[in-house]
Amino acid sequence: MKAFFEQCEAAVLEGNKDLAVELARRVLAENMDVLAVLERGFSRGLRRAGEKWEAGEYFLPELAFSAEVMKAALDVLRPSLLRAAGTRAPGGRVVIGTVQGDIHDIGKSVVSTLLSAHGFDVLDLGANVTHERFIDAVRDHHADLLCMSALLTTTMTGQAHVVELLQKRGMRGDVKVLVGGVPTSEGWARQIRADAYAPDAVAAVEAAKGLLSRDDRKAG
Repeated sequence: MKAFFEQCEAAVLEGNKDLAVELARRVLAENMDVLAVLERGFSRGLRRAGEKWEAGEYFLPELAFSAEVMKAALDVLRPSLLRAAGTRAPGGRVVIGTVQGDIHDIGKSVVSTLLSAHGFDVLDLGANVTHERFIDAVRDHHADLLCMSALLTTTMTGQAHVVELLQKRGMRGDVKVLVGGVPTSEGWARQIRADAYAPDAVAAVEAAKGLLSRDDRKAG
């Protein structure tokens, strides 16, 4: 299985969309663990692409192409993710996105898909989301939970800025904040006064459940 994970990782890292789609279809045909393949294969390839970009080994087009390859694989696997999770009771309203300046969209998309599958009402803002757009979406969607992702150390500070804006607008007590992404950590979450950190999509769903089960969600 390790060799298969490595093939998935390499397909994303090398920008081989055809191979990524072929491998994703094999996952379904052979009833493999979809989440394991995503986390230990395809997602790892994208994380390494981000590391190479930060190290100056990749240029932005190469990083963007790796993300597109990852998206192609996710498109094949998404229906299986939804079926595996099944239909759950409504979990609360969630706003999710990748912070301003960051084109990374795939890890966030996996989290968004799993949250929807577990009964959460999810508004996915996509990538490169401005600080003000996060704030507007939290207000307009009456969000119980705000999830923010970052792939790069150069963009992760956007998570802190959004938390600060929530505080300044008097909205911080109305919404829980969950952060994630390659450069983030438990320590980072504490530093910016987020409510929780999740290292992967499965952990994000569990964190969301835990945060909202301890919180009286807004009616209506």
